[in-house]
Amino acid sequence: MSTDYGRVINFGAGPSALPLSVLEEAQQGLLDFQGTGIGIAEISHRSKEFQAFLDEFEQNIRTQLDVPPTHRVLFTQGGGTGQFSAVVLNLLARHKLLHPQATAAETVLDYVVTGSWSKRAAAEAQRLGGATVRTVVDARVYSKDGKSFDTIPPHAEFAFSPAPALIYYCENETVDGVQFAHDAQSAAAFPFHLLPQDTLVPLVADYSSSFMSRPIPRLADHAVIYAGAQKNIGPAGLTVLIVREDCIVDVDAAARLGAAPVPLILSYKSLADSGSLYNTPSVLAIYLAGLVVKRMKENGGLLYYEEVNRRKAQKLYAAIHEGEQKGVFRRKVQQGSESWMNAVFEVLGEGAEKKFLQGAESAGLKGLKGHRSVGGIRVSLYNAITENEVDKLLAYMAQFLEESAGGDASA
Repeated sequence: MSTDYGRVINFGAGPSALPLSVLEEAQQGLLDFQGTGIGIAEISHRSKEFQAFLDEFEQNIRTQLDVPPTHRVLFTQGGGTGQFSAVVLNLLARHKLLHPQATAAETVLDYVVTGSWSKRAAAEAQRLGGATVRTVVDARVYSKDGKSFDTIPPHAEFAFSPAPALIYYCENETVDGVQFAHDAQSAAAFPFHLLPQDTLVPLVADYSSSFMSRPIPRLADHAVIYAGAQKNIGPAGLTVLIVREDCIVDVDAAARLGAAPVPLILSYKSLADSGSLYNTPSVLAIYLAGLVVKRMKENGGLLYYEEVNRRKAQKLYAAIHEGEQKGVFRRKVQQGSESWMNAVFEVLGEGAEKKFLQGAESAGLKGLKGHRSVGGIRVSLYNAITENEVDKLLAYMAQFLEESAGGDASA
């Protein structure tokens, strides 16, 4: 039976909390993986036991996300940052094969910039060259102060190129706490209806901090979806890709036509042809993520987690709103654009944020300090964070409000 092992509640943004039952099961796997007498961190990635585990892991992702047969599920390394480069190189290769005469000036990469990570992705595309990088929309223009990322821009402001080589967006901005709405009717939903029509759109989505937290809207309309595992499904070291078949191209043939050479370790074709075993993968990270996804399936799958995550977010934002009403907290994201996974707010008053964090630490609530680039408080509500753990945070916040509302923290 599980004990708490003296563990605290980890609200950190990643690497983040993992289910205790998975960690306990992994303890056994570290000593003996599936009766082989060899620990999972020691076993060959070419063994039949690991191959069977990898196949099951892929199938559990496919089933829960309803991935169509037109898309491959691949496993690699390098995190979301590695994919900033990989998606550009692979989709430029695809574009060159489709349009061999196109120049760099004629080849357009569209970027939707809604936060720190999409901004960095666009900067990497610019650095790599070989195309014209174009900002579809910059959310800072629509922020309260004109310089922060605090909202999803109005649909009317999205202007996609007619035939880009790539269209990129980040579904959930981990640093800034901004997320495209899940409800297709919301003004903050991704504007799929504005994308180029009657073509296989090269749509790329970074789902790193929301992957497997709820279903992915219009998954089949994406060319590439990628996610670092270290938020909702595993430890750092694993990146999951969902790639449409037409984006798995011969990068060497594209290079002969003038596209930039693609390192084989970044080539989607290398990964697909080798069944994600082009080189030694992150075996231990795959094992832990595989256990998490299997547990998710046993618990009811994504619809179950979607509902739980909805309730967790609603509870937390209600508590932040209460703090605003009392002059103690201030939300950082405009209503309708808030993230389910990463809620950000400020604690008002000189020294109040430090006091809030110190009190939280004393209560066993850790990982609440905002990203170093933006400060404030950030509460990450990934799948492994239970409703009971959220309730403990809410109880602390209520206590803090009671102590602070009439004191200096409201100044």
